[in-house]
Amino acid sequence: MNPTNAVEEAWKAQLEHPDETFFKKFGARIQAPDGVRDGVREAVKTLIPLIDWEAYLPNVPHGLMGLRAVFRLRPLLAEKSFHRILATQLHAFAHEGRRSGSGGLKSIGRGSGSWQNVRAAIAKKRPSIAYGEMLGLETPTLEDFKVLGGLVQNDMANVGHKSVMAHQLGDLFQALDSPRATGKRMLALAAWLAATELSDTFWNQRASKRIGEDVFRVEAIPVCLSPESHAAGARDICDLGLVELLDRFIARLREGCGSNDLLAMLVLAASEKQLDARRDLEGKTTCTFVYLATHAAIQMHGGDPRLYAQAAALVNLFPTDEEERRIKPEPPRQMPDDLATGLLEAILDSEPPQAMYLAQSLHKTQGIEALLCVLAEAASQNDPAFNHSQHILSVAAAVDLLPLLPEHAQSALLTAVAKSLANSQGTADLGRLADRALG
Repeated sequence: MNPTNAVEEAWKAQLEHPDETFFKKFGARIQAPDGVRDGVREAVKTLIPLIDWEAYLPNVPHGLMGLRAVFRLRPLLAEKSFHRILATQLHAFAHEGRRSGSGGLKSIGRGSGSWQNVRAAIAKKRPSIAYGEMLGLETPTLEDFKVLGGLVQNDMANVGHKSVMAHQLGDLFQALDSPRATGKRMLALAAWLAATELSDTFWNQRASKRIGEDVFRVEAIPVCLSPESHAAGARDICDLGLVELLDRFIARLREGCGSNDLLAMLVLAASEKQLDARRDLEGKTTCTFVYLATHAAIQMHGGDPRLYAQAAALVNLFPTDEEERRIKPEPPRQMPDDLATGLLEAILDSEPPQAMYLAQSLHKTQGIEALLCVLAEAASQNDPAFNHSQHILSVAAAVDLLPLLPEHAQSALLTAVAKSLANSQGTADLGRLADRALG
């Protein structure tokens, strides 16, 4: 066996049975040309059939979803940090709960690749059929992931994870240069999740009842409304009961409120909810950002008003605190000479008010990209298993959302993410092990 093949086989063996040499084997694998891409392809292809996905329902383990976030953050990270975050995310993915014995995804045979059968399987809640049919697809494309996401976009089970998974895996498919065999596994998994039993179309049904037969679309137009109007819309989303919220929000939709104005209101509301989140709810609350980023990607050219209403209902679901009790930015006792270094230290030292203040200062003086680089670096220093990859998922969602938002909504989002990172710090021991092994 030549050395290249030996390295590949050693990496595949680690994926099957990870041990204390995991990071060392990963480090050797990425030395080859296209080693990062091919190593991740091998991980995804190997691990998807081994994980006991059914045991996690109604939740979804974030080892695989986090990989998409890692590649989304790659342009913001130094190479060392990118390799660390990729290594620890793959480690988390490889250590998801496995299914013992027979059964699970690995026992499902390949189907015919029929989209008609997939649609029927989703409608009748037959996940095994959906999985097998997608395995039989000859050559998966990004459009296939989009179609699959569209089939479940009205299903908000587990904060909309069915459509989120389809979107995230489609993005990862692109990041890995559209691999055929690995792509089929990812598409099949997204189809399996789409067809699982638990579904929640309650909010969509409530919106449909109010919209009735009066079919109209939300138009994709630039921001037209003032910051004050966006703030008023966010107040409705945060404070009203569900019935009154849907009535008032759908009235806005009928008045012709455009997609970018609606997104600004939703992000402002979600940012306030994030500021109000207790430490034990930080991770779950960031799911609103991940969902809104998926929603914005799906509805980029306008679309179904019911989907905007259910997005508002999702944000409304999370608790709102009294304004006087809400966490506020506070300057550090001594302002750092370097704002970026000071912000990173405030986040890693779990100082939310100071992190918020320094994030706002860095945003004003050096711009969005400088701030995002610090947030991405902070996320890379937190072991994914501790917080279920929510740190990198929330920063990646912010990267997706920022180009679509007016400045005041951008500032609110970035401040909320900085607070969340600082308020949910965990161990970084795994990252330090990865750094040592990767050199």
